[in-house]
Amino acid sequence: MELCRATLSRAPFLPAAPPSLPVRDFRKRRVVCLSSGKSESTESPKDTQMVVSVTGATGFIGRRLVQKLLADKHKVRVLTRSITKARFVFPVENFPEIIIAEEEEWKKCIEGSNAVVNLAGMPISTRWSPEIKKEIMQSRINVTSKVVDLINHTNAEVRPSVLVSATAIGYYGTSETQVFDETSPSGNDYLSEVCREWETKAHNVDNGVRLVLIRIGVVLGKDGGALAKMIPLFMMFAGGPLGTGNQWFSWIHLDDLVNLICQSLTNPSYKGVINGTAPNPVRLSEMCDQLGQVIGRPSWLPVPDFAIKAVLGEGASIVLEGQRVLPAKAKELGFSYKYPYVKDALKAIVREL
Repeated sequence: MELCRATLSRAPFLPAAPPSLPVRDFRKRRVVCLSSGKSESTESPKDTQMVVSVTGATGFIGRRLVQKLLADKHKVRVLTRSITKARFVFPVENFPEIIIAEEEEWKKCIEGSNAVVNLAGMPISTRWSPEIKKEIMQSRINVTSKVVDLINHTNAEVRPSVLVSATAIGYYGTSETQVFDETSPSGNDYLSEVCREWETKAHNVDNGVRLVLIRIGVVLGKDGGALAKMIPLFMMFAGGPLGTGNQWFSWIHLDDLVNLICQSLTNPSYKGVINGTAPNPVRLSEMCDQLGQVIGRPSWLPVPDFAIKAVLGEGASIVLEGQRVLPAKAKELGFSYKYPYVKDALKAIVREL
């Protein structure tokens, strides 16, 4: 299953330098994000407007996050390594208010931001070679290190007050029997190592900056992620659980994940590690059965282990082993899920197709 991140590549030419950015002291203001549940503010929309710099903005999660931030009247700075891709995803005629900046302009954007969201990283749903495994690791570590370094070297008067950095539930390793929450130790496989290194780099941010690490599960949405690969199989009457179907599937609807990020930006109670998963994980067989019912296709024929391994190699462990991850911290904070149950999430997604 795919934990989507933006694939980063260099562009052959440079963007125009972004204009001077307004700096607002957002740290002392009390604002509750409009994205989830109740909302309130003691100030005018202009006073509560944020400037948010985002890495990985062209990815599956990043695109929806940018749209949500703009809808909530915030300003967005897209920090990219591929100006061509960023301009394709956010064409100026549709997104005139967005500033797109390549690496040499990241510093200026971060200096003018109230918050930074770090979503960058190479997708992991591919066949792993030694070279690919190295790139998966480096794509996360290098960008996170750069963002943290830029924040730390920004004058305290204009430094962002919060860094929300993505990580993944791969941190915990896999198990059919254990239940994981934010207090659980890390696993001992390759993805656990990637997540540990990823989070370690984020922890280097100045201690005056509130850090939120969101360990993201399998993200469900209509424009990408796991469903983009599963639905075509069902439409061809060939869908079914991957492997035994007994493995746990810890998922979250894309809208809930974006709302969780928004809450993390604005609510000072959100800090440290938060699992970005729905409160009701399911066995993969149940997930496939629910999907089959929603789209009116059978889901009884499993995809055998050897077929998955032939496609993904070592990366098949992601879908063949699974993990049961609970969002204990989000529930403690009172985060309100729009889609707590997978059937409702799938119905909403299929209606959009």
